[in-house]
Amino acid sequence: MAGASPSLVLAFDQTRTRAELRAQAPYRESLASLMARFPGGRMVDRLAAQVPIDEFLSGLEELASWPEPATVVWEEDFRIRALGLLQDAERSEQILAGDLEGGQVSPEDVPAILGTGWTADLTEFQRRDIAKLLSLGHGANFSVPGAGKTRVALGVFSALREQRQVDRVLVVSPKSAYEAWVDESQECFGDGFTVQFLGRAGFRAADLLIVNYERLGRSLEILADWLDAGPALMILDEAHRMKLGTAGVYGMACMSLAPLSKARLILTGTPAPNGARDLESLLAFVWPGRGRRVVSQAVEGGNLDYASRVLKPMYTRTTKQELGLPPVSLRVRTVDMPPLHREIYDALLGQFVSARAERSRSDFDSLGRTVLRMIMAATSPALLAQGASRYEPISLQVPPLEVSPDNPLFELLGSLGEYEIPPKYQEALAIVAGNAAQGRKTLVWASFVRSITTLESLLADFSPAVVHGGTPDRQEQIDRFRTDPACQVLISNPATLGEGISLHQVCHDAVYVDRDFQAGRFLQSLDRIHRLGLAPDAETNVTILTARETIDEVVALRLNEKLDFMGRILDDSAVQQLGDPDDEPAAVAGMDSADAEALMLHIAARKA
Repeated sequence: MAGASPSLVLAFDQTRTRAELRAQAPYRESLASLMARFPGGRMVDRLAAQVPIDEFLSGLEELASWPEPATVVWEEDFRIRALGLLQDAERSEQILAGDLEGGQVSPEDVPAILGTGWTADLTEFQRRDIAKLLSLGHGANFSVPGAGKTRVALGVFSALREQRQVDRVLVVSPKSAYEAWVDESQECFGDGFTVQFLGRAGFRAADLLIVNYERLGRSLEILADWLDAGPALMILDEAHRMKLGTAGVYGMACMSLAPLSKARLILTGTPAPNGARDLESLLAFVWPGRGRRVVSQAVEGGNLDYASRVLKPMYTRTTKQELGLPPVSLRVRTVDMPPLHREIYDALLGQFVSARAERSRSDFDSLGRTVLRMIMAATSPALLAQGASRYEPISLQVPPLEVSPDNPLFELLGSLGEYEIPPKYQEALAIVAGNAAQGRKTLVWASFVRSITTLESLLADFSPAVVHGGTPDRQEQIDRFRTDPACQVLISNPATLGEGISLHQVCHDAVYVDRDFQAGRFLQSLDRIHRLGLAPDAETNVTILTARETIDEVVALRLNEKLDFMGRILDDSAVQQLGDPDDEPAAVAGMDSADAEALMLHIAARKA
């Protein structure tokens, strides 16, 4: 229909992070009908709607239902971006089918294509990973912590910049990884390469711009402008932080920015800590409009060996076996609760063995508080009355337990001795003392800040360093643990120190006072003392403390299942083995629906 005015215009929204659909008045009902086909879409006024770009591209065929397809007009910039993403999706299909022709990079080619500005050394497996990621165009590096994913990512950027495909790089990372990006950039490019943090003076001219996940959502327009100013590589470091995809704040922000980047790369050693859905979100960022569907189709039959073979062409991974790391000695030390502690635990459990608990089955907030209090009770019942401190991460926030005087718990909690030392704390003390006697430092992990401060007092003879969310001199504490011979123990929680730091040079022993359901966080924290650079004869010992017949056993079971899934999907038996530690005699919390089901079974079993 030559000369007809457009019935529908497709463009970016104002932030350039969503697809905007604007219709003429006669097509208002058609637009509403079209939006019903996009669950994430929304009407923004009578004649305009917006859809997340990933969802828009995934459902592009829905435009065929428009009554006047010949009068649908794409704004030019949006058309170019969308076309590029569709070509990327087609390339992902070729990768899966093994039909890629040309454009393949071999590890031997890598040194020559990095350019003369590259100054860092690369290991054999790093050259291999760079080659594969360049061959993919966009990609994922699921190598274990310590394999040098940061350097590999900078190598990919250097090669793409040399080929004039990109001229800048945006890195989204946790704050704990800032130091690594600054140091590695200096090592790889020298003084002429500018690294800046979002909001600092001169950040718009940076070669490498860093922003943390917490700031990402409120900086979308600034970052969209930065990405639009020149072709850029966008990197998500510790990408498992956006595993919720568009259902989470971090994931929504990352997915919104993905189409604006020329190339996309994700880095994480724990890509599927809770199952296939995590992996769907990650690959949806790498290949908007296609990645999510690839994963769901691969795992829908339940055959993880098949899924592993299907997905393997989409990512690169260096395992701990390839790093030549000596194995970890991972053991569980089970303690018996004193009679009073057992009474308190069972009384707490009894509050949920009721119709109220059944109603809470789908109430994750309520179940989350239940889980945290049960973990507290299995560790030190005194934590129940104190609740979480203001320095806890959001996932561990729980108020003090309020108990009426007529509740059996009231009298039981009042009977706790002020100077009573819970069995887990006694075991931690014994392990730290034994290691110190041998000249070995110990890393003690405890989820709750009040546990950390109690352990700090208990372990005072060993000059402890302490790091949690409220620690003002974090780096000083870490440096003291690394360099002061008198400092024999570092006490922290995985939420604060589980990522972005290396302690393997000085510490080979770790103790977990408690754990929650977050498999990825557990794996990340393990790797603080077990990573590239260990001597071949180094002995790495990890002890997990559990209280018998408590939620600790439920957590262990669920972590085992999650690690087994991740190990099988990544074809890495070492990950599976971490979920099955050896027993050792004694000397939400990241919850998903399966975790909740396991919790309810535990409650039912204790009731019986």
